[in-house]
Amino acid sequence: MAEIETDVLVIGAGMAGLTAAARAATSGKSVVVVEKSAAIGGSAQFAGYAWTAPSHEVMDEVNPDGDPELRRALVDGFSDGIDWIRSLGVDCADAVTVLRYGTGHQFDTNRYIDECRRRIRSHGGEVHTSAETLALLPLDGGVAGARVRLADGTECEIHSPATILATGGFQANPDLASAHIHPAASEMQLRSNPTSAGDGLRLAEAVGAATGTDRSGFYGHLVPTGVRFRDPSDFVALSLYYSEHALLFNLDNRRFTDETVGDHLTTMDLLEQPESRGLLVADARVYRDWITGSYVEGAASLDKFDLAQRRGGRCGIAENLDEFAYLPEEWGYDGAAIAHQIRSLNAAGADGQPPRRFDSSPLDEGPYYLVEACPALTFPFHGIRIDEHGRVLDSAGGTISGLFAAGSDTGGLYNRAYTGGIAPALVFGLAAADRAAC
Repeated sequence: MAEIETDVLVIGAGMAGLTAAARAATSGKSVVVVEKSAAIGGSAQFAGYAWTAPSHEVMDEVNPDGDPELRRALVDGFSDGIDWIRSLGVDCADAVTVLRYGTGHQFDTNRYIDECRRRIRSHGGEVHTSAETLALLPLDGGVAGARVRLADGTECEIHSPATILATGGFQANPDLASAHIHPAASEMQLRSNPTSAGDGLRLAEAVGAATGTDRSGFYGHLVPTGVRFRDPSDFVALSLYYSEHALLFNLDNRRFTDETVGDHLTTMDLLEQPESRGLLVADARVYRDWITGSYVEGAASLDKFDLAQRRGGRCGIAENLDEFAYLPEEWGYDGAAIAHQIRSLNAAGADGQPPRRFDSSPLDEGPYYLVEACPALTFPFHGIRIDEHGRVLDSAGGTISGLFAAGSDTGGLYNRAYTGGIAPALVFGLAAADRAAC
């Protein structure tokens, strides 16, 4: 069997993997990257912002059950991560507010991917696409590389004192999604690349890595029921970000969550409701201010209701609350009961049940815009446990020598909370590379 020797082996060529590989190569280490897909970039190709909580206090407030060391490391490492992006010649826009509580920068992720690849190759590194990682190579209780099948079918052993797992999570594996997210998770549309199917988790568990926490949630967004993604541009175009200013009712005609905490959290809650679908209701104010506006400063505006309607979603317009009584029977909702609750919520304001903590403005301006919504999955929060340096932990809380992980392969950072996906891939990709280079 052919053998390759390298200082750092990176498995996965998305945001975390390419960041780690480019950083290690820049540090003077020899680098080999293996990527399952025929193209590099992973789900980072579809992103546009690096953002997270601006302080430890905010992080602790919005993500109280996440690993404290990882929470702190993410906040502390974020500015250095932005500096790293800029060091590659990629422009980052000025900081803007994201999801009410975060701070982040818009940047061209595809250019960043290209610059990382250029940096790797200019320093003598190798990038292998369409390459399957079969198993990690164990050595004295640690890991010393991996056995890989390259694009031409050749199997080889890549020997390395540092192996970094960055395969992007397991969202494309229905069995793993059902097991670790929720039994209904396998029914969600995939708002992600289709090749992140749990390879990193499989490889890590085979050498005794700790994982968790089950049912810690996922990142995703609400999308119109019955509307399929045609291409990756739909991941943003069809996401109903405005739900945090609207009202959401389940098939029991009941509000079951505080929508104002954020669409990403409402999405997790809806997965657990009957049939994982619900009726999203906005009034003319929400339509004017949020449905047709930019979700984040710098993002393009789009009339998401109009798009959902044109694409065949369950959509309707009611001139007033009385017209809710005429909802199509086949949708399965009692429109009159929902209208009654909206009137009660308008009267109760912030004291409604559940409370509307961050936008208690009444929805009392007709017409009303109705869209049936369901959750879509971007990546899970369950994954490989790491420390703040990206070192993989074992079941006893120690580290597995020679093994690192970063990005969506990791778990523990978020527990039914979210402060960005690109930022942790960037921060822990850099951390893993820096420790691997020691």
